[in-house]
Parts: sequence; structure tokens; C-alpha cells
Amino acid sequence: MIRQYRIRDYDFKLIILVVVLTVIGILAIGSAKESLQTRQLAGFVFGFFLMIVISLFDYSVILRFYWILYVVNIILLILVAQIGVDAGGAQRWLNIFSIQFQPSETAKILLILFFAQLIMRHQNSMNDLRFIIICMVLFAFPLLLIYKQPDMSTSIIMTVVFCVIMYIGGIGWKYIITALAIGIPTLIIAFTLIIQPDQTLIEPFQQNRILAWLHPEEYANAEAYQQLNSEMAIGSGQLYGKGYKTNEISSVKNGNFISEPETDFIYAVIGEEFGFVGGCSVIVILILISFECIMVARRSKDLAGTIIATSVGALIGFQGILNIAVATGASPNTGIPLPFVSYGLTSLVSSYIGIGFVLNVRLQCKK
Repeated sequence: MIRQYRIRDYDFKLIILVVVLTVIGILAIGSAKESLQTRQLAGFVFGFFLMIVISLFDYSVILRFYWILYVVNIILLILVAQIGVDAGGAQRWLNIFSIQFQPSETAKILLILFFAQLIMRHQNSMNDLRFIIICMVLFAFPLLLIYKQPDMSTSIIMTVVFCVIMYIGGIGWKYIITALAIGIPTLIIAFTLIIQPDQTLIEPFQQNRILAWLHPEEYANAEAYQQLNSEMAIGSGQLYGKGYKTNEISSVKNGNFISEPETDFIYAVIGEEFGFVGGCSVIVILILISFECIMVARRSKDLAGTIIATSVGALIGFQGILNIAVATGASPNTGIPLPFVSYGLTSLVSSYIGIGFVLNVRLQCKK
């Protein structure tokens, strides 16, 4: 299961990028809520360890158990619905043996692994409508369980990653064009219905977030409060920021104008304290991580490796873009963490596990 590899094939660039991004996150969390910095550091150490261990295991062997991975994923998500911990109006966490974690975060990686092997074993059926429907049904089950938590943001991320998986898997353009022809008008109609007062498609708090994004002045003291203050914090940082752990009274963070800035709005802390330069640095690192994953995918020894590397890169890139879009007011508040930066041990460790698989794909790339 553990193979012998050449050290020169190890992707140290990717490791350096994710570690640098994590360090930025640890520093920002220390400024946002210092009591959580040690826990995030411990999560980094554990995640880094798992990344190294997984990078040395042959992913082809692990993928042989792809149905077990799928079943475990479903069981965890069902347990969340039955005995999950309720917090903030959402039931997204499991507490097992005093260890609390969020299965929807691990689900992203487990589904990538599952579909990577499923599609590789049936790659000649990628233009068979029956197989495409089977893939959609297998994806819809965990997606529905996550959506019902409720967790729309993770559902959106997973849907995007699933589309990437199907595209890399080789689905025909006739299906892609058909999906776009149906999907785009459907999304427009759904969005039109969602913003109506008597809609029943989404939860009221989710509708309020969308309305607050469309009409922030009407929700300035309610749902739009955090986003408006986040924009103010980022803008106030100007070019170089106010300095790490600034004690300025005018600081949005110090004034507690953003609740729990260490999670979804960690980018606001970075923008305020490190300025435009710091904010751009985070964006550039995220792009480089995604690009490096894609470069690994191009040299993969098989289709499963290509799907794993591309999907992990897409996951990190799109999730990062969405989080920053929320912090800057370019998107409705989704409650999605910034990969490797936001506080959250499940998210951090899951991201490192995904990178661990990419590293192993790189070690087995075609010479």
C-alpha cells in the first residue's frame, strides 16, 4: 500500500503554498479571537501530519474501497440528521466520543474519491444516459442530506465540484449544452421565485440573506450588518493595513462590529490589518494552489488521479472565491469558510486530506 517514491517527485511547491496560507490564517485568527489560535495551530499540525501520511499511500489502493467510502459518508450524514448537534438554527455537527466535527466538510473529499473511481471504472459509459442518471442519483442523495441541515452554501460548492468531476470524466458536449439550456433558465426562474414574499423554496433566513444582498440599505441593522461592516473593514485597511493586532479604536474588529470574525469573515480581518497587499496575497496563493493541482492533474497516470487533483483544486479555488465574494459584498452571505484560513478544524483537516491525495497523484505522475 505504501510505495517507494523519489523525493524529487514530491510537490514541495504545493506544500509551501498551503502552509503559508495556513500560517496567514493562524495569525488572523489570533487577532480575531486569540483564545482559538492554539486550537487552530493544533489542527494545522494534525492536518499536516495526515497530509504527509496520505501522500505516501497509493491512492489507487484506497480507491478500491470506493463504495465503502460512499456508504460511510451517507451514514455520517444520516447521523447528523438524527442525532446531530444543533447550533445557530442548523444541525450540521456530530459529537462522537466527545469529538465534534462537521461531516459535510469531509463529504466533499469522500465524494471526490468515490466518483473518481466510479467514473474511471465506467469511463466508456460517460456518454450513456443511464450511467449519467446513476451518477446524478448517487450525488443527489448526500446533497439532499446536506441541504436539509440546512447548508445551502456547501450544497452549492458540492454541485460545482460534481460538475467539474463529470466534465473531467468525459461527459459529452451534447449533455453539457442540454444541462446549460435547462439549468440557466431554471436558476433564473428559481431566483425570481425565491425573492417573492410568500416563497417556500428556501428557509426564511436564507431568503433574508439574499434580500439583504440586493437591498443592503434596508437590512443595514440586520442581515446586511456583517457584510457592510466587512466591506468597511477591508476598505479601511487601504494599501498596507492598520497593522497586526491593531489597537485602533476605529478598527471594525476591535469594535465587535462583526460577530465571529474568525470564521466566515476572516478575510475582513486580513483586509483591515494587512491591507490591499495582504488581501491580494491570499487571493494569489489560492489561485496558485488551484493551478498547481491542475498541473498535477495534467500529468496523472490515470483518469481517477486527474479527477482527484482537478476536483480538489476546483474545491479550494471556488470555495475561496465565494468566501471572499461574501466578505467584499459581491455575493450573498453563504456562511462558507475560507480554505486553510478560517477557523474550523474539520474544514482545515479535510482540506489537508484533499491535498494529501493530490500529492500522491503527483508522486505517481507519468515520467
